[in-house]
Amino acid sequence: MSAVAAQYGALQQMGVDVISVSVDSHFVHKMWDDHELAKMVEGGIPFHMAADQAGHVGRAYGCWDETTGAEMRGRFIIDPDGIIQAMEVLTPPVGRKIAETLRQVQAFQHVRATGGAEATPAGWEPGKKTLRPGPELVGKVWKEWQPAME
Repeated sequence: MSAVAAQYGALQQMGVDVISVSVDSHFVHKMWDDHELAKMVEGGIPFHMAADQAGHVGRAYGCWDETTGAEMRGRFIIDPDGIIQAMEVLTPPVGRKIAETLRQVQAFQHVRATGGAEATPAGWEPGKKTLRPGPELVGKVWKEWQPAME
């Protein structure tokens, strides 16, 4: 949460909305923000923290753990059409890397801006080479993109 909050300005510049969801009540969210998160990020969490005490959102997104009655930590990139383009669900002991989230958002936005005419290979960064899917590329990806050189 604090890592996302620290990069919230960059996310907003990319046109990204952020919503966090947990099984905790809005009262717990307020206490957590006031007494811990605000100490990690100046001003605390700048986006909405939604309460999902019954687990409906967690179940719908496939990150509800029936055994513990809690949601696993997940990240979902949803495009402007409401389609999930990427998801990552991790057990609580392992954190995510916000730099990878930013990179993926940029990649999805690039592909969308090209109408799917370009694809971003593994590890792609803005300004790096993209691939143009089509019959001409079949059997020749190795000529166009070599991961060891990236």
